[in-house]
Amino acid sequence: MAADSDPETEVFEITDFTTASEWERFVSRVEEVLNDWKLIGSSAGRASPEKGEYTSGTWEEKSQEINFADFKFSITHHYLKQESDKSDLKEELEEDAFPLAMQDLLCMNNDFPPRAHCLVRWYGMREFLVISPGANCEAITSESKCNLLLSSVSISLANSGCQVPMFVQIQQKWRRLYAGECQGPGVRTDFEMVHLRKVPSQYNHLSGLLDIFKAKIGCPLTPLPPVTIAIRFTYVLQDWQQYSWPQQPPDFDALLGGEVGGVEFGKLPFGACEDPISELHLATTWPHLTEGIVVDNDVYSDLDPLQAPHWSVRVRKAENPQCLLGDFLNEFFKLCCRKESTEEILGRGLTEEEGKENTDLSAALSKLTEPAAAPMSKLSVSSMVHSARKHIRRHRRVDESPLSNDVLNSILLYLFPDAAVERSSTGSLMPTTRLIDSLSFQNLFNQLKSAPSDSLTYRLALCVCLVNFYHGGVRALAHLWQEFVLEMRFRWENNHLVYGLASGAPDLRCCLLHQKLQMLNCCIERKRARDESRKGAAGATAATAAGSGAAREASPGKSWDSWSDSEDEFFECLSDQEEAAAAKEGEAEKGGAGRAKPPDGRLHPHGTMTLLNPSTEPMYIPVTQEPAPMTEDLLEEQSEVLAKLGTTAEGAHLRARMQSACLLSDMESFKAANPGCSLEDFVRWYSPRDYVEEEVVDEAGAPVLRGELSARMKIPGNMWAEAWDTARSVPARRQKRLFDDTKEAEKVLHYLSVQKPADLTRHLLPCILHAAVLKLKEEESLEDIPSVKKAVQQATSHASKQLRHPNPDHKKLEVIISQLVAVETVIARARSLKAKFGIGKAEAGEDSEDLEKFVISLLEEPEVAVLGAGRGPAGSIIHKLFVSSQRAALLAPMDDDLVRPGGGADDRKPMGGGLNVPDFPPPAGREILLRTCVPRPAPYSKALPQRLFCVLLREDFRLAGALSSDTSFF
Repeated sequence: MAADSDPETEVFEITDFTTASEWERFVSRVEEVLNDWKLIGSSAGRASPEKGEYTSGTWEEKSQEINFADFKFSITHHYLKQESDKSDLKEELEEDAFPLAMQDLLCMNNDFPPRAHCLVRWYGMREFLVISPGANCEAITSESKCNLLLSSVSISLANSGCQVPMFVQIQQKWRRLYAGECQGPGVRTDFEMVHLRKVPSQYNHLSGLLDIFKAKIGCPLTPLPPVTIAIRFTYVLQDWQQYSWPQQPPDFDALLGGEVGGVEFGKLPFGACEDPISELHLATTWPHLTEGIVVDNDVYSDLDPLQAPHWSVRVRKAENPQCLLGDFLNEFFKLCCRKESTEEILGRGLTEEEGKENTDLSAALSKLTEPAAAPMSKLSVSSMVHSARKHIRRHRRVDESPLSNDVLNSILLYLFPDAAVERSSTGSLMPTTRLIDSLSFQNLFNQLKSAPSDSLTYRLALCVCLVNFYHGGVRALAHLWQEFVLEMRFRWENNHLVYGLASGAPDLRCCLLHQKLQMLNCCIERKRARDESRKGAAGATAATAAGSGAAREASPGKSWDSWSDSEDEFFECLSDQEEAAAAKEGEAEKGGAGRAKPPDGRLHPHGTMTLLNPSTEPMYIPVTQEPAPMTEDLLEEQSEVLAKLGTTAEGAHLRARMQSACLLSDMESFKAANPGCSLEDFVRWYSPRDYVEEEVVDEAGAPVLRGELSARMKIPGNMWAEAWDTARSVPARRQKRLFDDTKEAEKVLHYLSVQKPADLTRHLLPCILHAAVLKLKEEESLEDIPSVKKAVQQATSHASKQLRHPNPDHKKLEVIISQLVAVETVIARARSLKAKFGIGKAEAGEDSEDLEKFVISLLEEPEVAVLGAGRGPAGSIIHKLFVSSQRAALLAPMDDDLVRPGGGADDRKPMGGGLNVPDFPPPAGREILLRTCVPRPAPYSKALPQRLFCVLLREDFRLAGALSSDTSFF
């Protein structure tokens, strides 16, 4: 006993019966969520939803996670956003008003909504809650767990007073099985479901479903109130027997013969290679029927689709159909990820081939009789020599070339059409083709930073895209680019302007490759102008010598006509000895001719202005050098160099001197044209604002104008003053060139030659996107689809933002291309539907416009009502499509006389052998909605709404019932 009373050995077990269990915590947590979302209290009083509001309205949802022990659930609130919710509330609500969900059970305005949650379709509710297992949690398959969740829901609704129905998702998610409850003052609605794989034979028709509905209600009244019925049968059309494919068949005689959608150079293909519309679903609906009016049992049915009062159609679109323009864009964009150079792709080295050039040059004249691809210029001996060099550098047999001579010649002739005609050296540079950029889309190439649609760069991009897709991929692209670079060098060496480029400085609004080609054209223009001036100066010298009758020796100094075209000459300024020799020569000419020779480099007098000293000498505008044109990469390099000089005084001074090369040249030209001039004279012409004039009174008392340099020109160490002091009197033609065309041209040619196919693709991508947008706009204008216009504008805006970056985001460019492909798909779908409905054909007649609107609605809306049902214009066409499909499926001959126009189920004539061919196949899906309002569970109970939604598919049978009960005396 002593051992038993020892306190160290005594053990006390205390059970706290006030501790909440996991189930109680779960119920409490659900109630907290209902309070947080303000779903407590009555939900009645709101107006009934308008017809079609479930489809056109905005559905919103919000979710929150809750736990049952360690099992995670998600509770989601689904509701239709209605602007009139608050304004339509009744001022005085009845205490026993039905909950909103129970009112919606009987509402007929939104039966069979085409786009809504499955619970909305089955029960017609505008607001409900769903508790479902978490993303990584197993399904609730145990019956005891399902009952536990349902009891939790019932307790939460009762404790909180929430009248919003709450569902629990049970079984596997793919089955979409829900059980739930809705509570109101003295009423309750239980939501139950049945889901089977196959339809029981006794419930495969309306009569059997009515029997199960009445049995489930268990109404004590006799006879039962009438049951309201809504029926919807869905028919699926997959075979389009009367439909002709809109894509043009291949032209086997064309250059791209045998290719579906093949086009000529300069155009992008368009359209789908497969039908983008896979199925057409016809829904025939009987919206308001009463029990006893229609018969549908296992023996006979009155439900003829042609007699249905309401038809609606939806189309099932093929996922990611193959479209030509999309394939072109995607295949072209893939080249951006390639790493190989042109030499690596073509499988050869330049050094070996260039070493053979001198040994094989003797065969140049033999190329005169060969039909190989010649450069795009006049056929002459010099061009043939150039062609031989091209042949030597290619150094491959004809059968090994990625591009055949026929294809290559066609491409080069398209790129350089000036080769096909005899053109003068001063011919027009721009082609006379369509000028779409200068009309309605004049700002498009500026937005996308591409090139005008009539330019060489734009045409090159189209050719590269076409060659990549149809003629051998990246190897053919590398071959074409090599030939293009050789053609550019030939035109530079032979002073042939590059066709398809605007004259003048590079346009910085365009892509860099276009700027480079424009720079090469500038070099050719400068070189040609210099050669023409040299010829003109030589002719003038010869004429002067012949007129004077005396021959004189050439001046020891360099002159314009003595400049050489050799690439290693730098055209430096005249040395002091050369200037002295030139001065002696000038004095000799002055003495020999008997009159003073006017200063060199004068353009024309500058109005009535005179030099300040002497004031009687007129001021002449000098002939100056044009500033050096620059591309954006050169400008960026120059900016980086100037920025690296820093902000110190020495750096700023050096930066100013580097930027004053053009100023110094103009000062020297001004001094040569105006001997004896001053800095003030130069400023008066070059920068008038820096010469300030004011009216003063002279000694005689007369008002006169007196001027002086501005304050900034008087700052010590002013760069203008320093440049003026160092400037010599040298006309522009004797100065060192500000723009060395030979050097710049070689830089451009080198830049082009080292471009890899991936680099070329990135350069030309803006032009390809530009061409794709133009193509989409052109095709869209023929279809007039509002959503397509908006989509093209959005894609263009996104592309504009990306293409203006030096290094655009690869992922975002993929998104832009996918947007353009989506637009092409929509247009292809529209054309497919128009072809199916015969829009544009003569038999469409006056209904063509209505049919076109109907087709566009099919693309933009989930479901479209057919005006006139089976007897309207669209309904008649749909009926014929089904009849044609049925005849083809049963191998029966198609005869327009077999079915009378507007005929029903009894208007079928027997075919050969007594075969009856139905107009429509068996319905792919049947939906039957049963409603009534009866007292439950006792005869003295309130009359409450009852609803049963039945879905009968080939391998799916579902019953979704909402059974209401009066709980006041239950």
